Amino acid sequence: MKPTTFFFLFISFFLFSCSQYQESDKELDPSLVLWYDQPAQSWTEALPVGNGRLGAMVFGGTDNETIQFNEETLWTGQPHDYSHEGAYKVLGKMRQLLWQGKQDEAEELGNERFMSQPLGQLSYQPFGNILLNFPGHEEATNYQRILDLEDAITSITYEVDDVKYKREVLSSYPDQAILIRITASKTGAINFSIGLDCPHEMNQVIVDGNELILTGKANDYPDDKIRAGGGYPPSELTFVARLKVENEGGGLIEEDGKIRITNANAVTLRLVATTSFVNYNDISADPAERCKTYVKNLEGKSYEQVKKDHITDFQKYFKRVNIDLGQSELSARPTNQRLASFNADEDPSLVALLYQYGRYLLISSSRPGTQPANLQGIWNYQLAPSWDSKYTININAEMNYWPAEITNLSELSEPLIQMVKDLSVTGQNVAKEHYDMDGWVAHHNTDIWRGAAPINNANHGIWPSGGAWLSQHLWWHYQFNGDKEYLAKTVYPVLKEASRFFADYLVPDPNHSEWLISGPSNSPENGGLVMGPTMDHQIIRELFANTIEAAEILGDDDELIAKLKEKRAKIAPNQIGQYGQLQEWLEDKDDPENKHRHVSHLWGLHPGSEIHPITTPELADACKVTLAQRGDGGTGWSRAWKINFWARLLDGDHSFLILKNLMVPSVNPENGHDEGGLYNNLFDAHPPFQIDGNFGATSGITEMLLQSHLRDEEGNFYQDILPALPSAISNGKISVIKGRGGFEFDIAWENGELTSLTVKSLLGNPLNLRYNGGLISQETTKGESYTFNSDQLSE
Repeated sequence: MKPTTFFFLFISFFLFSCSQYQESDKELDPSLVLWYDQPAQSWTEALPVGNGRLGAMVFGGTDNETIQFNEETLWTGQPHDYSHEGAYKVLGKMRQLLWQGKQDEAEELGNERFMSQPLGQLSYQPFGNILLNFPGHEEATNYQRILDLEDAITSITYEVDDVKYKREVLSSYPDQAILIRITASKTGAINFSIGLDCPHEMNQVIVDGNELILTGKANDYPDDKIRAGGGYPPSELTFVARLKVENEGGGLIEEDGKIRITNANAVTLRLVATTSFVNYNDISADPAERCKTYVKNLEGKSYEQVKKDHITDFQKYFKRVNIDLGQSELSARPTNQRLASFNADEDPSLVALLYQYGRYLLISSSRPGTQPANLQGIWNYQLAPSWDSKYTININAEMNYWPAEITNLSELSEPLIQMVKDLSVTGQNVAKEHYDMDGWVAHHNTDIWRGAAPINNANHGIWPSGGAWLSQHLWWHYQFNGDKEYLAKTVYPVLKEASRFFADYLVPDPNHSEWLISGPSNSPENGGLVMGPTMDHQIIRELFANTIEAAEILGDDDELIAKLKEKRAKIAPNQIGQYGQLQEWLEDKDDPENKHRHVSHLWGLHPGSEIHPITTPELADACKVTLAQRGDGGTGWSRAWKINFWARLLDGDHSFLILKNLMVPSVNPENGHDEGGLYNNLFDAHPPFQIDGNFGATSGITEMLLQSHLRDEEGNFYQDILPALPSAISNGKISVIKGRGGFEFDIAWENGELTSLTVKSLLGNPLNLRYNGGLISQETTKGESYTFNSDQLSE
């Protein structure tokens, strides 16, 4: 076959497939579209939309459609102080027991006297369901279900009796509403009913003219999930949703608590939903009044205007970064088919799709002024979700925000930054009651009420480094954007008080009097309560370093900084054990057969920066041994973390191998077991669904293409170009990703080699470019762009 003939056939096939996607003139890119030829059969096949506050899952049924929706502040419980009064009185005893090798006794004492009250935290909740029933649409043809990442719109198209039907669903940030638009190719052909329901026991749905109004109160925390001791505060949050129905032509009839539409030409549904939540200390808002405000703001706006404003708003974030890794005829297939065969065909376009999907999900679940993305982003249908769908801050919440700065979504870090500021307040009382120390501390979980005390069980809950890890994100935001006012007003106060706590918390190790160690603590979530886990020391070293640098930039707190420098130098160092592995604990007791999902002691490799093949080759080799021992599998988020680990180790092919291990159907088609990977809607599977793996994958792919965490002697960042490029994506281009120090990059490569590079300096800092052993260092001017070729950058 001639190349031109093949090309013509490929383009024809691709355009035919694309024509199945849509009823518009827009040509859709397979690296920007999830699409399917049948409705969702389960929640993890439904398609997500969100505006940071309101989320919805669209199933796409023809005769019966369910659109399950959430509002980010609907949680069980109420404002609550989780600290355990007087817990500090057993701190010294727990340390002594651990030093004596009496781990079980230390954990028993911790569970009795040191834990959060109540022992657990509260849970994120579903809000309700929009139920649409289309009589006679059971047998439909030419079905397509689509999520367009670029427009943030889900659409469903199909035919019944030669009439083409289309539904569009979007969640608008400018108008704070979920909209559903239903159209048909024939006038008067739209007949269906609309209902609302709610899983909470206390709820009521009424019809008021052309509106359905849902009111209710959140269920209490489920009885069967209450941990020993009880004491869970009752739920006090109230909520209201209003669904307005606007029919164009035809009739509107109230019928059995629903609204029925007859013979309409088009219909628009507008949902607004709110709760009484104001902040973690205040739930006094009136959700009915809030809904009225949102409804009023929508008055006079056509669907097309709301849609236009929605797209403009969404794209100001999403379109900042473009990635093109190539495509083939494989790329035009439905997404579930592409996922099923990815391990064999390695379609690079699906990698690009997963990459942009991570950015899409972050934009959709985290906006300035909202809550941070939780364990499931903002999407949850269960009253008792796994791990309460809260914030697990010994990896998962942080992983959610790994892509924010590097993929040019810096503003979306704001909700996480605000949560850390909240924890720096609630964590002060925990520091006093649990440790009798100044500053603030948070452990391995938090919720919307900003719990900071250790929860669940002493063997993994007593881990005081959660707040210190979260503080890294405030520092990153400064490193990428260089705002000294933000550094002074937001970052430094949080870092300073976290450091004050750890300056007192560190104690001398009885076996190495020159070392300071952390404890009681654990290595999440492996091995139980100990003194001196490696991960703690890595986090505290970085916290102190960041605090010291911030203070020096601001010219502040000389006495505290001198103290931190002295203590930082004494923190127990990373150690290499008997198998050549990086030790997880002070003692050389790692089990080479241990396949635990957490690889916590590699924190210093990623997201930390103290271990690297260039700067610490012996420790980097020890990390490789540890990763080999832990294996290339694990839960979804664990695989995602390993993508980042191997990229930091400059092994792009191994990093891509882990990416392949993540990009497998989570549900095994042979036995139906949920084994981890990705669901058909590309949600990450722990299993079950956890969104962190999506964000971790996007971060890991970026780390393959750009790293900027190492620094020269003057403190300027190296910008390492294509440091871990896998052979499987040997051709491609990406723009406009960000590096620390305030730089934006357009990178193109062919056959595994850099072909062009453009760098824009946002702050005017010195530029250190490294590629393939070569280095270019030069001064820059703020706002100027600089272009380089591979010859300039090669050694």
